[in-house]
Amino acid sequence: MKSLKYKSELIRSMTYLAKDKRVIFLGQSVNFSGNAIYNTLAHIPKNKKIELPVFEDVQMGMSTGLALNGYVPVTCFPRFDFLILAMNQLVNHLDKIRFLSNNSFKPRVIIRTSIGSKKPLNGGVQHTQDYTKMFKGILTEIEVVSLKDPKDIFKEFKKALKREDSKSTLLVENGDYYNSK
Repeated sequence: MKSLKYKSELIRSMTYLAKDKRVIFLGQSVNFSGNAIYNTLAHIPKNKKIELPVFEDVQMGMSTGLALNGYVPVTCFPRFDFLILAMNQLVNHLDKIRFLSNNSFKPRVIIRTSIGSKKPLNGGVQHTQDYTKMFKGILTEIEVVSLKDPKDIFKEFKKALKREDSKSTLLVENGDYYNSK
């Protein structure tokens, strides 16, 4: 069997997600080149994407709002380090909204982030940290999934879209694997 490649599986997963009429992609460099996540979305129709400036907290709030209105946002944070800037919206709002609303609101957000690549150029500690363990410890309602093996990528994105419990999922990619695995 042909070996699965990391980036190819991300592209396949984004193509699958884009076929769902509820899915919309948003974040930095979803429409314009600027990071590795863009390369997995370049083939997605422009009407399925919302390009945003650098304002991570607002992006997470918008994603929650879109989800509350029937969309399934795939919200892209190019570096795990940048997702930290959205912690209030992520931890105090999206992760707790079921509890706060007596289970009346059940937003499903698919959160994509990446541990920044250290090869061929190391982006430094502010762009390459892995906070997976910390996020698993602080999030109680959002599933955190580390995407290390290409064979798991499509399965995990499909699961995030089709979850019967409608919960949100944080999928952690690894920038060093985009061109090597």
